[in-house]
Amino acid sequence: MGRGRKRKFNPAIPSHVDQQALPQGLYWESNRWFMYEPHKEGGRLTKRTVALASARLSELHAIVEAARGGSAQGTLAYLCDHFLGTPPIAASSEFKELAAGTQKDYRQCAAAACSYVLKDGSTLGKMQVARMNIPMIQRLVETLANGRSASASQPLIEPRPSKANHVLRFLRRLFSWGMRFGLCAHNPAKGVRQARELAEHKMPESDAFATILDFARQRGRLKAHSLGSVSPYLHAVMQLAYNLRLRGVEVTELTDAHADEVGIRSNRRKGSRDNITTWNDELREAWQWLVGYRKDAMSARGRPVELKPEKRRLLVNQSGTPLSKGALDSAWQRMMQMAIREKVIREDQRFSLHGLKHRGITDTVGNRADKQDAAGHKSPHMTQRYDHQVPVVSPPKKQ
Repeated sequence: MGRGRKRKFNPAIPSHVDQQALPQGLYWESNRWFMYEPHKEGGRLTKRTVALASARLSELHAIVEAARGGSAQGTLAYLCDHFLGTPPIAASSEFKELAAGTQKDYRQCAAAACSYVLKDGSTLGKMQVARMNIPMIQRLVETLANGRSASASQPLIEPRPSKANHVLRFLRRLFSWGMRFGLCAHNPAKGVRQARELAEHKMPESDAFATILDFARQRGRLKAHSLGSVSPYLHAVMQLAYNLRLRGVEVTELTDAHADEVGIRSNRRKGSRDNITTWNDELREAWQWLVGYRKDAMSARGRPVELKPEKRRLLVNQSGTPLSKGALDSAWQRMMQMAIREKVIREDQRFSLHGLKHRGITDTVGNRADKQDAAGHKSPHMTQRYDHQVPVVSPPKKQ
């Protein structure tokens, strides 16, 4: 395809741009650079702003190249590709050092940020980082947190405050990394206020907890994948999460090395202190049941047994492989939906697996300090969030 007519000199174009070297298909008008794009509904072409007057010639060429396919240099998508690693681009060393769960979360945050649709119908990933500022990122966070109704050019966004804060933390780290390696000149996410998240715990009432525990035992005895059956290990998981005051992911990571004659040593996350919970009848029953279930599952598949105790995961699936947190969450949700559908509990009695940690800390005997030690919290503030017991106090006594 030929280049077409030679450009005439335009005195309005910024002087730092060589007009004879401008890429084909890029135009200047009203103090902005724009490109023509087909209208979504057909008809006349539409103008899409791609850069402002401060853009350099190299950035303009990168924008045009991106429009023809690929990520333009200096855009948010370009920065994400080099940080996360998009073949054939290798991931950054900082990203490789992160835990697998954090890497997965960052990839989801990058996809959410780059696919965010702007008012003109373009995506945030195609925008130059140099054009981004604090108010713009703040609006992004507010929109993801509060949601947005669908319009002619923008899709519906469900309100997700937690997702908004995850995206914000990712962008802060992404732009900081880009500044250190010369891929961007500033951090537009620094100084942006986080969205407020509601402290929802969904702690079960004692009667609802006992009802679901019996339901999990009864339905877990049924043949796997039969009508009305649930995953057989759920009742044991509930007992461990409640008595050890653990999150669901912490239960899945328990191994034979965590148990000794005294009790079970916790493997807490998020900076909490580990502790040892002494044995009781419920813990012994749950632990022995999971050990037996693991033995049967591995024998049926002929799987070898790890020699080191720290390699022998306590919680496994029916094929004998370690159970993932995602699989546990799915099994839990199926059981809760079945219990509500069969009117075992009401919809308002539904609780999360993490709510059992709240229930366990609340039911711990002793004062607030005893509950803090049992939960492994480093600050009383966190214990206050998990302890929902209303203290009983004496009335004042006149002197």
